[in-house]
Amino acid sequence: MSPSLRVFCMLCLLAAAGTAGAARWEGRVFHDIDGNGAADAGEPGVAGVVVSDGLAIARTDADGRYRLDARDDAPVFVVKPAGWRLPARADGLPAAWHAPRAGGRGDGAVRGDFALQRPSMRRDGALSVLVFADPQVKSLADVDYYARDIVDPLAAAGGREADLGISLGDIVDDVVGLYPEVNAVTTRLGVPWLHVPGNHDLDPGARADDASLATFRASYGPDTFAWEEGAATFLMLDDVVLQPGARPAYVGGLREDQFAFLEAWLPTLPQDRLLVLGVHIPLFDTAAPGRPATFRRADRERLFALLARVPKLLVLSGHRHTQRHYRHGPADGWHGDEPLHEFNVGAASGAFWSGAPDAEGIPDATMADGTPNGHARLEVDADGGYRLSWHPARRAQDDPARTDAMHLHAPRVLRRGAYPAWAVYANVYMGEADTRVEYRVGDGEWTAMQRVERPDPWLAAENARDDAAAALRGYDRSPEAEPSPHLWRGALPTDLDAGEHAVEVRAFDRWQGEQRASTRYRLQEWREADATPTT
Repeated sequence: MSPSLRVFCMLCLLAAAGTAGAARWEGRVFHDIDGNGAADAGEPGVAGVVVSDGLAIARTDADGRYRLDARDDAPVFVVKPAGWRLPARADGLPAAWHAPRAGGRGDGAVRGDFALQRPSMRRDGALSVLVFADPQVKSLADVDYYARDIVDPLAAAGGREADLGISLGDIVDDVVGLYPEVNAVTTRLGVPWLHVPGNHDLDPGARADDASLATFRASYGPDTFAWEEGAATFLMLDDVVLQPGARPAYVGGLREDQFAFLEAWLPTLPQDRLLVLGVHIPLFDTAAPGRPATFRRADRERLFALLARVPKLLVLSGHRHTQRHYRHGPADGWHGDEPLHEFNVGAASGAFWSGAPDAEGIPDATMADGTPNGHARLEVDADGGYRLSWHPARRAQDDPARTDAMHLHAPRVLRRGAYPAWAVYANVYMGEADTRVEYRVGDGEWTAMQRVERPDPWLAAENARDDAAAALRGYDRSPEAEPSPHLWRGALPTDLDAGEHAVEVRAFDRWQGEQRASTRYRLQEWREADATPTT
C-alpha cells in the first residue's frame, strides 16, 4: 500500500469511528500589514500555509484561503511558517489556534482567519530557544517561586532576546485552575511560547484519555501541533495516554490521529532544517526491571520509523525531574544512520519546589541526581546545527565551586599522610558518558577524573542534614539522592605539604567548550603525643 493511500485509509477509519461530528472550517491566512489582527482591504493572503485540527491537513491557496473538514471537538491551528510571526492573544500566547466550534454560518461553515506578521529578522538566521520542563506549580506560593526563581532573573539577564520558548509539560501539579497565573508569569518574557501537556496537566477525575485535556486545550489549544522557523521546525506532541482504572494510571504513547497527522505532514518538511520534537514523557524506558514500560514500545518503533526519514532531528523531553542525554539506537527501535539524541531536560521546579529555603524564601529545589533547578537553552544555527546548555536558577556568582556547568564537592580537611581514599566530585550537569573531565591540585598535572554512577555527595549530605534536624527545614525536604549519570570522581592527594591546596576541574562540553570550577581542601598534621591537631 502506498504511503498516500495508507494515510487516506487511516483518515477514513478515524472519521468513521472516532469523532462526534465534523465542522467545516474555512478562512484565510493573511499578511497583517498594519498589525491590528484583522484582515483589512488590501492585505494579501499567504499561500502554502498548513492549517490542521491535528488530524486532517489543508494548505492555503494563492489567496491564502483554506477549507478544512475538522473534528468538531478539536482546536484548529495554523502551522506558523518560517519568516513570519503570529500576533499575541489577550493572554500573551501566540494567536495560533481557534477553539472548536460546531455548526457555523448559514452555509454550515465555521470562519477562522489567521494573521501573520513580519518579524524583525536576526541577521545570521540563527535561533535561540528557551526550554522549560515541569514548572509544576500546585499553589500560588509555587507560582511565586517560579516567577522569582526562573522567569524574573531570566528576564533581567536578557531572556527577552530569545526567539521562542517551550514548556515540556506539567505546567501545573494537578491544579489546572492555575494556568492563567502561570501564563501571566511566563509571558513576562515577551517571547512566543509553546506548551505540551504532561501527566499532571490532565483534568482531575477524567475517565477517558480523549476527554482528559479539556482545560489544557481551553488554555493552550491543540495538544499536537507544529511551528516552523527558518533554522528549525518544532513538533509538539502529547505523549501521555491516560489509563483509567489501571496501574500505572498513564503510560507514554501516541494516538491514531497523531500518527495520521505525522504521516501526512512529515513528508512535507524541508530536508535541510532541524526538526525538534517536544514531548513530556521520555521516549526511552525509565521503568525498573520487572515493572511495566513507561513508553509503549510499539508506539515508539512506529514513531521512529516515521522519523527515520528526517535527516536532522533532536528530541526534548521532561517528566523525570532529573537530567540526562540519551542516544537511541537499534535496541530502542531506532535505525537511523546516527544515534537519535534525546535531551531529557531538568525541571524548572527542580525536585517539586522542595528543600530548605534560602534567604529569599525560595526552596533549594536540587533534583535527585544533584542537578540544580533551572532552564535549558537551545541554539540552532542556520544550517541546522545546534547547541544545548543548562542554566541553574539564581546561581551564587561568588562561589567558584558552583558554576553554570557543574558543582564540586570535596572534604574541607584531611589528615596529611592518610590513605588517599577521599575525593573531589564534579557533578557536570550536561555531561555524557564520553565527556572528558579532568582535575589538578595546585599547579600539578591535569589528570582524568573517573565517571561514577552514585549519589551526589552534596545532596547526600543535605539528606543527612534533613535527618538530623529537630524541626522541618522547609515545606518538603530535599529528595533522596539517587545515582547520577553525570558525576565524576578524582582522589585527593594527602602526601603534599600541610596547609590549603587549590583544586581545579575542567570539563569539555561538546557544545559550550571548556568549562571550569574550583574549590580548596586543607591537609592537617596529627600529633599523637598530645592528640592535638596542628597545621
